Amino acid sequence: MHHQTIGDHDTVVPARAPATDAHKPVLDAGDLVALRANLHEQYLFRQEQLRQIGSPAPSRADDLLAQQAPSQLEVRVQVAASARMVLADVEAALRRMDEGRYGACHLCRQPIERERLMIVPQARYCSRCQQVREAGR
Repeated sequence: MHHQTIGDHDTVVPARAPATDAHKPVLDAGDLVALRANLHEQYLFRQEQLRQIGSPAPSRADDLLAQQAPSQLEVRVQVAASARMVLADVEAALRRMDEGRYGACHLCRQPIERERLMIVPQARYCSRCQQVREAGR
């Protein structure tokens, strides 16, 4: 009996490998601890940032603000708005962790890639769905 050897070396991965990997959790307990710590740190940073932006300055603060160029005030308002948005995203991610829903894409319900969560722990969408959302804007 003659065995054809062409291409035999190309198929090294067993056919069932993806099925077993599909049941493997994307994040382990250590990842969740590190991500929670990261989110908590971001939470504290954004709260402090908003406190500093909104805190009353020493005497004559109103005079100083009135003298600032309109563009400087606009930047300050934009920074505060951005900080509030990030803070809301971080709070939502912490709630998802508490509820056991953290790490699932809000659109396709598939797990968000571990690498993405390590970079953007408050991510609500997997990379693919995030690209679709950004393309639709």
